[in-house]
Amino acid sequence: MKSLRFSVPTMIAGLVGAGAMATLVWGTPRMGADTQPILVEAPAGAPLSFADLIEQVSPAVVSVNVISEQERPDLSEMERFFERFRQGPGAVPRDEEDEPETQEARSLGSGFFISEEGYVVTNNHVIANATQIQIVLEDGRELEAELVGTDAQTDLAVLKVSEQGTYPFVQFGSSAGLRRGDWVVALGNPFGLGGTATAGILSADGRDLGNSNPYTDFLQIDAAINRGNSGGPTFDLYGRVVGVNTAIFSPTGGSVGIGFAIPSDLAQEVTSTLIEKGRVSRGWLGVTIQDVTPDMAEARGLELAEGAIVADLVANSPAKKSGIRRGDIIIEVNGEKVTDATSTTRIVGRLAAGSQNRFVVLRDGDRKTISVTVGERPEDVNASFQGGDDVPEDEGVSAEAAPLGLYLRPMDDDTRNALNLSGDEPGLVVDRVATDSPLRELGIQPGMVLLDANNVYLYEVADLVRAIEAALDQGRDKLLLSVHVGAGTRFVTVDIGGED
Repeated sequence: MKSLRFSVPTMIAGLVGAGAMATLVWGTPRMGADTQPILVEAPAGAPLSFADLIEQVSPAVVSVNVISEQERPDLSEMERFFERFRQGPGAVPRDEEDEPETQEARSLGSGFFISEEGYVVTNNHVIANATQIQIVLEDGRELEAELVGTDAQTDLAVLKVSEQGTYPFVQFGSSAGLRRGDWVVALGNPFGLGGTATAGILSADGRDLGNSNPYTDFLQIDAAINRGNSGGPTFDLYGRVVGVNTAIFSPTGGSVGIGFAIPSDLAQEVTSTLIEKGRVSRGWLGVTIQDVTPDMAEARGLELAEGAIVADLVANSPAKKSGIRRGDIIIEVNGEKVTDATSTTRIVGRLAAGSQNRFVVLRDGDRKTISVTVGERPEDVNASFQGGDDVPEDEGVSAEAAPLGLYLRPMDDDTRNALNLSGDEPGLVVDRVATDSPLRELGIQPGMVLLDANNVYLYEVADLVRAIEAALDQGRDKLLLSVHVGAGTRFVTVDIGGED
């Protein structure tokens, strides 16, 4: 079970009273004569017990025992001393050069049958690097299993038991119809305690857990799930699988009543593909994108802060070949509206590699339609964006004072080569940042490169001055800067309302 650790503030409630009487004070809105309080009838069919449901679906839920290979950790001198101490007198110090680089590790998870032939769904992180996988049934039987396919992007995997037979199985329901407050029941193998059932409600849906899960809007449930529940099913009251448990929100590593499950609609689509093809292929543009923030929209003169702005492009990528540029704002893909970077990633991921698609972007205030033949998403997307070395010092060129408390110098060919930038890439290297510069708190530091400002390419300081004056003439007090840092490029907005 993956644990998401956050710092959780303590909520303090106070009682206000006099003498022996304490009164809890609440703010109450004033109600008119015709205003009535909200009253809801008790839901029909709320169960007095989940026992019948659990009894029927339990045979299809399994424990997943995994033996895997992990890198052997390096021991400090203190750890080596205590290891020799535990071994006792006469122990021969181990020769680290003769030791294998990996060591065997054992882990536990959960899963469930989705066919009578013995296909099992679980999480990808449960079986990662597995050398041996064993399925334990409810009746205690232990069966060897082989890996059918995995999809790290959604954290799903499909196994198949090696022993032929007919196995009890459950089916996916639709997670689309779930509402907050609907009952859910989670089954699994927490802490190795197989056959454990918990119940709760759907607390929320559409949860985004960050860039490591770009294709999943998670279900949030308060049915207790813990380490070992990973890969186990979440059921509705009809015994249909509506989610696959995968992570918890926890300051301690244990359940605090906030768990996350992969929606069944996505899980069914991915697992069906894995059974059919052994892998999941996703469309790929070869860009890094950011949400369009209100400040960005103001800087670009847009009415709405919607879409995904292209911050960087991979050389020879589908986006680059099609004519998409840095600074373009993607607003539609094949007629489907794009709201932010996450929705763009998911829409593009659904596209078939090699297919031709219609992208609509905003460029210089105008809508532009671009035909893009998408590629196939590589296993390691980050490897496509190769960063260069640090910006080399240029003792022959002095920095020039510039607006916004900056000292800048032109980017030469040596700098472009060091940063893996193309030969015609514009840019001004940040030499110094004044202590009162508004860019200092945005993280701008010496060695970074400013590429453009409000789509004005920066070859010299006069270009930055021109971009600021143009923005102020148009009544805008925000400037959108494209900044190259490390392995890529990102956009920042800076307030220029006080600039002369």
